[in-house]
Amino acid sequence: MWLWAMLPISLAVFGTSGIWTVFVLSVRNGSVNLTEGFPYISYCGTHNPQSCLFAQICNICAVLALWIVVIRFQQIKDYGQHGKANIASIVLGFTSATAISILGNFQQSVVRSIHLFGAFVAFFVGLAYFWVQLLLTYRAQPSQGRFWVGPVRATCCTLCTSLVIAMTVLANTGYVSEAAMCEWALVMVFFFLFGLFAAEFRHIDCHHLTIQKQALGSSPALIEVNNYVVNTVS
Repeated sequence: MWLWAMLPISLAVFGTSGIWTVFVLSVRNGSVNLTEGFPYISYCGTHNPQSCLFAQICNICAVLALWIVVIRFQQIKDYGQHGKANIASIVLGFTSATAISILGNFQQSVVRSIHLFGAFVAFFVGLAYFWVQLLLTYRAQPSQGRFWVGPVRATCCTLCTSLVIAMTVLANTGYVSEAAMCEWALVMVFFFLFGLFAAEFRHIDCHHLTIQKQALGSSPALIEVNNYVVNTVS
């Protein structure tokens, strides 16, 4: 079932190409003037027509991210990790994915406070999610790619943390263009971190789901339905 690896890769490719498309559109139609400074991602997606595209991109990325978070949670669980770290990961993942949809649908020029709240949660909670995933990389049953996935994930998480700090400091000290560049770099690394799950998802073996049905005049029976609960192999 190595095709499951295409899910995180699809998110990374779609998200990256999507926001750069929004950037190109905003520059070409004059919504963004690069001579005045480098724009934030949100500013590129705040004017029509690219605001509609930006919202749709964020919604699709949020759905894909939720799907990845659930599969990764079940994969770690199947490795024998039923602890608080794995539970924290799915809570953080759901929260940050929801925030992506919020910041995309509440544009900066329309409802600034909600947009900034969504961006704050998406960045900081998303960063916490990937740090927890780094912990689970070493706690879970060893996989064939862990010897290189762990260091790469650790490097990316450290880089993201540095970019978040730099973006915050630069924005608060008036270096808006530099802060915007840090934001773009941060989002690119986030997409790469999602894509990195492909290394673990290629080890997913099969899916299986059972549901309970109450038959008339008989005891509940378990009916097997094809392919859904994650079972994994190392």
